Amino acid sequence: MKICIVGPAYPYRGGLASIMETMARVYQKAGHDVQIYTFTVQYPSLLFPGKTQYVTTPPPADLHIERVLNNVNPLSWISLGLRLKREAPDVVLMKYWTPFMAPAFGTVARIARSNGHTKVLCQIDNVEPHEHHIIDRPCNRYYLGAVDGFVYMSEQVHGELKEYTSAPAIFSPHPMFENFGQRVERKEACEKLGLDPAKRYLLFFGLIRDYKGLDMLLEAFEKVENPDLRLLVAGEFYNDKEQYRPALDRLGERVVLHEGFVKDEEVKYYFSVADALVLPYRTATQSGVTQIAYNFSVPMVVTRVGGLPEIVPDGKVGLVCEPTVESIAESLEQLYNNNLLERFAENFPAERKRFSWEEMCAKLLEVYSKTI
Repeated sequence: MKICIVGPAYPYRGGLASIMETMARVYQKAGHDVQIYTFTVQYPSLLFPGKTQYVTTPPPADLHIERVLNNVNPLSWISLGLRLKREAPDVVLMKYWTPFMAPAFGTVARIARSNGHTKVLCQIDNVEPHEHHIIDRPCNRYYLGAVDGFVYMSEQVHGELKEYTSAPAIFSPHPMFENFGQRVERKEACEKLGLDPAKRYLLFFGLIRDYKGLDMLLEAFEKVENPDLRLLVAGEFYNDKEQYRPALDRLGERVVLHEGFVKDEEVKYYFSVADALVLPYRTATQSGVTQIAYNFSVPMVVTRVGGLPEIVPDGKVGLVCEPTVESIAESLEQLYNNNLLERFAENFPAERKRFSWEEMCAKLLEVYSKTI
């Protein structure tokens, strides 16, 4: 088959680009002809809350990536749509995570599929965004109504999706991120990150936004009575850092803050030093960070929101708690009782079998078969 992927890819950074590149490799390995069309402009600089959108590594030599889509220039949407209409791939595969992408993606999809041959498929992260805006629903209607079929990663997303479209949709859990390498010795990881190996570390990892609940975690960590335990916070602030200042000041050296986007080649050190990953989210659909933890066999504490309990079954590779300070604190204490961390580690090999990129890609082709 001829498959065109439209979405984030090199030179853009982050998990979304990694996902699309990984899927391209899986399809190429299976013998399909794969082309990736990515952005010339993804977010205008004024609207991007981080320091940079780009990686500095060389381009991947095994992928065909072309920068053609300006997310804020309608002429480029029409141009790419017409190009795909002419090229007539069997599948245009998109990833959807925010209504901000809907005008561009919806226009490309509508023009591309007007040739009567091309089917537009979507691997969807979110329907309703974590931070709501008045234009969300019209944007969702415009894009989701132009898609022939979906693969979703949580039942919450499926429920929201059904409010917009009756197109075929199949569940496939978020695959494991394997592109960050393997664990290293804890001593090496501590040295690399400048950490005291005599201390134990819980990890909060990823972009820091209000819905991710770092404020609740800091308050919960104050209640944990373990003088050798540290909270390692690694990520870039996408909100006002000063709102966390009082709690950070109270906790002092008990919190180790590594502020900034973590490069792919450094991720392994954070997960090699951590006893557990903590996701104290207020809301969620699913989280790619859990799939990094699965790759490194790091136990997790997650809140009972969205699809997180589906990904991290309570008592197998982690604990599921309520999204409250008290419940989070209780779970953090519980981690260090009754050899729980060791028991969780033993369960990872069996649980990891659920999360395969090949399975995700196969599900998309299964959706395709339902559209022809």
